[in-house]
Amino acid sequence: MTAPPERFAPSFLDIADPNDRLVVINSFSKSWLMTGWRLGWVIAPPELMHELGKLIEYNSSCAPGFVQKAGLVAVNQGEAVRQETVARFQASRDYLYQRLGTLAEVEVPLPAGAMYLFFRVRGLNDSLTFCKALVAEAGVGLAPGSAFGEAGEGCLRWCIASAIEKLEQGADRFSRFLRHSAWRT
Repeated sequence: MTAPPERFAPSFLDIADPNDRLVVINSFSKSWLMTGWRLGWVIAPPELMHELGKLIEYNSSCAPGFVQKAGLVAVNQGEAVRQETVARFQASRDYLYQRLGTLAEVEVPLPAGAMYLFFRVRGLNDSLTFCKALVAEAGVGLAPGSAFGEAGEGCLRWCIASAIEKLEQGADRFSRFLRHSAWRT
C-alpha cells in the first residue's frame, strides 16, 4: 500500500507579516498520539510572550520532564508514527464511510481530513435522545449533531480513530439499531 500524497492544513504563519499580531497555538495531542499529555507550543509576538507565560503558569503549570522528553522524541523521530497513524485513520474512515453509505437512512459525505465522520440520519429530529438510546440499546457511543449547533441537528459524529474490527462491530450494532429500535417514534 502506498502512502497518499501529503496534505497539510493551511497556516496563517505562511501569509502573516512579521508585524501582525498573530498567536498560533498547537499541541502534540493528535499528530503524535499524545492526547492528554498537555504538551504544546505557542508562536506569538515577543511583546505578548511575558503575559502568555503568566497565563500558562497559572492555567496548566509546567509539563513534566518526561513529557518534554517524549515531545523531543516525537519531533525528532515520530514522523513514521505520524504517517502510519494517518494511513490507519484513512483506512478506518474509508471503511466506515463505505459501510454507512450502504444504509438507506444515512447521508454521509467523505471528509477530506479529521478523525470523524459527520453524517445525517434521515428522519432524525432529536440527535441527543437518539444517541442516548443508541448507547443504552446498542452499546454504541456517538456524538449528537446538536452538540455542534443548530445546523448539526439530525446528524451524528462518529470517531474513526479505532481499529476497523471495532468499527465493524459498531456499524453492525448501529445498523441493527436503525432497523429495530423505536427511534422514529
